[in-house]
Amino acid sequence: MLKLESVNTYYGNIHALKGIDIEINKGEIVTLIGANGAGKSTTLMTISGVVPPKTGTVTFKGENISSKNPDEIVQMGLVQVPEGRHIFPYLTVQENLDMGAFLRKDKPAIKKDLEYVFELFPRLSERRKQTGGTLSGGEQQMLAISRAIMAKPDLLLLDEPSLGLAPIIVMQIFEIIKKINRENNTTIFLVEQNANMALKVAHRGYVMETGRITISDKSENLLANDSVRKAYLGM
Repeated sequence: MLKLESVNTYYGNIHALKGIDIEINKGEIVTLIGANGAGKSTTLMTISGVVPPKTGTVTFKGENISSKNPDEIVQMGLVQVPEGRHIFPYLTVQENLDMGAFLRKDKPAIKKDLEYVFELFPRLSERRKQTGGTLSGGEQQMLAISRAIMAKPDLLLLDEPSLGLAPIIVMQIFEIIKKINRENNTTIFLVEQNANMALKVAHRGYVMETGRITISDKSENLLANDSVRKAYLGM
């Protein structure tokens, strides 16, 4: 479904991604782990077209999207939930979800997806008339994920969904990630600082260090890998 080949991305003169190769197959949850500043978020921004690659190619569903605009990429079915949530604070929960479906015309399916996100997150249903900025951090994360679902993604990019959340909310979010993947067959690419949780929900994983992919393996093998355990799992 998604393929990055020899991707190099720069922020000005800073060489952020250094020839990375990543593949994600339909129906998978794949995670990218690494230290702060390793280039994980830049990888997602490059895929989404926010920071286009200088060289190399990003292919989505067989089409080169390296030079496409972010809105064109969203229309193709590739949607990102950014780090820090970035919901619309002055819009209600309902209006935020409506914005997620902005590019869609299939009203019956939009209504069905709205019912689905309220099923996933009953708390949002209770707060549908409340403005986004008045929600708790956990509720805002639920809203950010739900807004992305309303765009009907084939591939969902999640950037640090557990950041700043209480442990019990983190558990709920990861259960929902598995549920979205299982029930909707939505492919998920997950960037996550909580490497232990990420590897437990993912099928496969990549390890990134200073803009390079250093390890790629099945999640169970990464969980058992001594260097990964020492560097990222605190073991």
